[in-house]
Amino acid sequence: MNAKTALKYAEEQGAKFLSVRFTDLVGAWHHLSYPIHQLDEGSFEDGFGFDASSLRGWASIHESDMLLVPDAARMWMDPFAEEPTLCLIANAVDPITKEGYGLDPRSVAQRAESYLRFTGLADTVYFGPEAEFFIFDGVRFNNDQFSAGYTIDSDEGHWASGRATDASGPNQGYRIRPKEGYVPVPPTDTLSDLRAEISLILERCGITVECHHHEVATAGQCEIDFRYDTMLGTADSLQIFKYVVRNTAYQYGKTATFMPKPLYGDNGSGMHCHQSLWKGEQPLFAGDGYAGLSEMARFYTGGLLRHAAAIVAFAAPTTNSYKRLVPGFEAPVNLAYSARNRSAAIRIPMFSTNPKLKRLEFRPPDPSCNPYLAFSAMLLAGLDGIQNRIDPGEPLDKDIYDLSPEQLKDVPSLPGTLDESLSALEADHDFLLKGDVFTPQLIDRWITYKRENEIARLRMRPHPLEFSMYYDI
Repeated sequence: MNAKTALKYAEEQGAKFLSVRFTDLVGAWHHLSYPIHQLDEGSFEDGFGFDASSLRGWASIHESDMLLVPDAARMWMDPFAEEPTLCLIANAVDPITKEGYGLDPRSVAQRAESYLRFTGLADTVYFGPEAEFFIFDGVRFNNDQFSAGYTIDSDEGHWASGRATDASGPNQGYRIRPKEGYVPVPPTDTLSDLRAEISLILERCGITVECHHHEVATAGQCEIDFRYDTMLGTADSLQIFKYVVRNTAYQYGKTATFMPKPLYGDNGSGMHCHQSLWKGEQPLFAGDGYAGLSEMARFYTGGLLRHAAAIVAFAAPTTNSYKRLVPGFEAPVNLAYSARNRSAAIRIPMFSTNPKLKRLEFRPPDPSCNPYLAFSAMLLAGLDGIQNRIDPGEPLDKDIYDLSPEQLKDVPSLPGTLDESLSALEADHDFLLKGDVFTPQLIDRWITYKRENEIARLRMRPHPLEFSMYYDI
């Protein structure tokens, strides 16, 4: 794809507007819209000027002028816009140096891919995330000085079993019990048609869907898997994916969330990340070692495990993430690897003996992450493992959830809170600075933003459960 191709595509589609999409530090998508006549070949070099000072975690007032330079390699027509609108993903570029802005997440991912090629170890890394999400009928929440609370509305949730006949219709009795939502058929699965609609829209946006199904939790937990791609391509696809899921649910009168743990006492939403290295047409993770792994894959595993505590500061980046990452429950917090065993932090899928399908699955991440930063951190940890020949130790081919505390005492585990993860990142981030992929400024800004704007706010606010525990103390 190039500038001429993009302009031709816009003309063929009858585009009237251009939506330039970009990602802030935290991971949210933003856009600026222009009449289509504002787009020409020079736009892909010169970009569009914008003020970055009001974006979370980005530039301060004195350095807020930035350029958005669109990438002609990724374009699609917005399936939700009333007027025909061409969408392009852009990098934030410093107008003085004309280099990717140090805090721009997409530029970080591009630098990570460039560093991979520079090492000579491989030329391509493929990522395939499984981003779970919930679709609810509605949600209400408030956080005031004098009150706080939330309510989730879901006719599919088991708590709706006692609902009386009302304006929403009769109670027909099909409900999903807690932790029993894995792949039922309709009418118990009420969202099959909605997921199918999401899948068709994703295809129109250039994303190849492989499978969709209901997930384990009650009240509308879903998964839609799409085809793996290069690291940058997959991160772009994940941003498009979230946009399509949210907007399709909205059009159906529902609401979608990628919040990791919206329901107490049921499974949260994870984002297991499959990854593999290639050189040309040669898969580099297939070999004759444990579970069919190569030595390179083994050392890559060692790097992921060695740096996992720092990685999750980006890959499980919310306070809510650690209500999912709880020992003994649904998420793998123990830092071990295994073939097939889903209780290990790293799993080696064994569905096929095809060398091209040999990959590692890193299971702690969740879909609240900024994919450009999380994927880059995983890649750099794996590369550090290869470069320093980090031994991951022996595999753990047992159900970790069934092991006794004595058996688990020598198995390291992930941090239990976001604050602990950020402390791990402070102590262990040299591997992220290689190739100038991450900058010290970005890491410092990330840690400061998370502590001041998320952790401190939660720490200072009374929790509704505290009233139940302590009001009469």
